[in-house]
Amino acid sequence: MFIKRQDPCGQCGVSMVELIMFIVIVAVALAGVLAALNMGVKSSADPMVRKQVLAAAESLLEEVELQPFTYCDPNDPNAPTATSSAACSQPSYSEDNPANWGAGKSRYGPSYFDNVADYNGFSMSGNVTDIAQQTSSSLSGYSASVSISQTGSGFGLPNADVLRVNVNVTGGGNSVTLTGFRFRHSPNLVD
Repeated sequence: MFIKRQDPCGQCGVSMVELIMFIVIVAVALAGVLAALNMGVKSSADPMVRKQVLAAAESLLEEVELQPFTYCDPNDPNAPTATSSAACSQPSYSEDNPANWGAGKSRYGPSYFDNVADYNGFSMSGNVTDIAQQTSSSLSGYSASVSISQTGSGFGLPNADVLRVNVNVTGGGNSVTLTGFRFRHSPNLVD
């Protein structure tokens, strides 16, 4: 008579294949978790700098978009009543001609920007200041630039009736570009 001996624990131990599979699965899971943690640490290393850059860009974009967008330069006596850029008292006052944008004007005076398009090509470097020329020490080393282009045809309007405003601010290793569109909805509002 042959008696089969039963192993009391069923199977004691693991095979080499099972051990290797366990190590591979744990290594892949650990690599995924570490990659996610690394990405989170990289992105949150200094969120304050990123927020400062974004706040400066938003502020400058808002400043530009709040300016009047008229047919004629607001200094033109015909600006409050003009129905097209042809009604300006002089061709140099037409805001539909990019060559007239910002001519002889500055954000800091003595002749101030008084129309959205005047900001085309405006830039600051070293310190980003507000419109009253106040600066913050936390914004030193930052720079900002503004570019404006006519884009009305993309909206089914005359090309000169919509301006695309791009504001780029860089600082602290971060860069933000914000884009806004200004429609000529009140072409006789000069103040």
